[in-house]
Amino acid sequence: MSLHKESESNGHTSPSAGSPNGLSSGNDGTKRNLRVSHAFSRLSSAGSLTTRVKPRHIQLISMGGAVGTIMFVQIGSALSIGGPGSLFVAFLLWSTVLLAVNTCLAEMVCWLPISSPFVRFADRFVDEALGVVSGLNFFIYIAIGIPFEMTAANLMLQFWTDRIPVAAVIVFMIVAYAAFNVFAVRLYGEVEFWLAIGKIVLAVGLLLFTLVVALGGNPEHDRFGFRNWDSSKVSGAPFVPYVFPGATGRFIGFLSCLVEAAFTMQGPEYIAMTAGEAAQPRRTMYRSFSSITFRLVVFFVFGTLSVGVLVPHSDPALLGASGHVKRGSGTSPYVIAMTRLRIPVLPHVVNALVLLSIFSAGNSYVYTASRTLYGMALEGQVPRVFARCSKRGVPIYAVGASMLFSSLAFLQLNRESAVILQWISLIATVGLMINYALISLTYLRFRAALAEQNVPRSTLPWVGRLQPFCGYYALITCTTMIFLSGYAVFLPGHWSVTTFVFSYVLILILPLVFLTWKFTKRTKASLRKVSEIDLFKRERGTMDDRDCI
Repeated sequence: MSLHKESESNGHTSPSAGSPNGLSSGNDGTKRNLRVSHAFSRLSSAGSLTTRVKPRHIQLISMGGAVGTIMFVQIGSALSIGGPGSLFVAFLLWSTVLLAVNTCLAEMVCWLPISSPFVRFADRFVDEALGVVSGLNFFIYIAIGIPFEMTAANLMLQFWTDRIPVAAVIVFMIVAYAAFNVFAVRLYGEVEFWLAIGKIVLAVGLLLFTLVVALGGNPEHDRFGFRNWDSSKVSGAPFVPYVFPGATGRFIGFLSCLVEAAFTMQGPEYIAMTAGEAAQPRRTMYRSFSSITFRLVVFFVFGTLSVGVLVPHSDPALLGASGHVKRGSGTSPYVIAMTRLRIPVLPHVVNALVLLSIFSAGNSYVYTASRTLYGMALEGQVPRVFARCSKRGVPIYAVGASMLFSSLAFLQLNRESAVILQWISLIATVGLMINYALISLTYLRFRAALAEQNVPRSTLPWVGRLQPFCGYYALITCTTMIFLSGYAVFLPGHWSVTTFVFSYVLILILPLVFLTWKFTKRTKASLRKVSEIDLFKRERGTMDDRDCI
């Protein structure tokens, strides 16, 4: 029997970490476990998540959800601001943060692969209220991605024609997303598997395209190489000053690229969210965490190098990537390069594959958001109706709630409302950084609990390297980026009250959620003691031997 089915049916009445049997000390924890157990017993008849997501599905789903619109299209705006050097260094630097987050999350999830793992770990290892904050934050920034991708899909279609009704496109995508996420996990896994393959083909193909044309394999027979990095050929390259002249301006330009990298580079959380439905979860999670992040880093870092080689930062067409000139993937650095080199047909092929990647990303957002809500319901943090599953093993109400966010896509029927969607997307940037910071904090508490309760890390399926350095490094850098992500609003001539609010609204809301939960639930004022942290001993004991590494 898979771990999550056993744990959920038993209601997490696991023994406490503080005793040989693992039983939790303290009346609050015991009462809470009894309440959750009673609730789960009522839900058992409604079904539970299926365990039919295969390793190949998980690897492709995680890549499909991480590589999306920004990497293929909007990255051009960062190139125009910071230049190719700043863009490449920023993505290279932020890849170290992504790897640090990965090693923190992998150690916990491979040890206990459950649904919505990092959300539930924040509850068990740090504080109940922090688990609520973690889940709410993750749900918001993922669910907002659904209408974002729908808006992007309409922009891609306008590369060919503007005669397709916007509302028709939105309705079609809503129906498609609902169908793929409701009619069984197996169908979702297969659909996303093939969609993600198309995205990977696109990413690899564009890297090869860059190599060939840079060496002269183009209709112009122009062997341009790294010409766009040469300051004697392109003014300001490779590190372009922004707003201010000199070193200060170059730093601001680099900071813009770093913010873009922080928002663009994702991946470990998508792997973790499939843990509750993975066949042979420990083995599957181990293999996925071991390989996926490295591949993502290759795509992201070499992708930024490619766009810097193909297009000069001063190309006027790049302004369209930030909404000032053209719509559609004609603003993509790759399509701009193809047009400049007079390459026929290929721009249309790229546009079609970009559109496919957008659909894939939105599909992943629906899946991930619904599983987050499902996990929160299991912990009693949201109404328990969201933990109910259909006979097919799909958390149907959680999927429905996630799909409600897709209605925001209809705001683009009004031009001004489309701008509002851009403001809303700013929330996602801060939300991602908060999520990574909370994962890092949770890991540090998890590690401390293992040491306090005499659990050797050598017994874990995955033992992260350079710990606890990676945990502190990820926590500090992501926390810093939370406050820096909206820095542009403070630059001369860039102030906007609305932009400021949407850039920092989560920083104001989430602490209020934390305090409100602690006050209304009357939980302890202090965080959980490491000696009393519930390490899910009973749930871990239900893992089938074949799931062990």
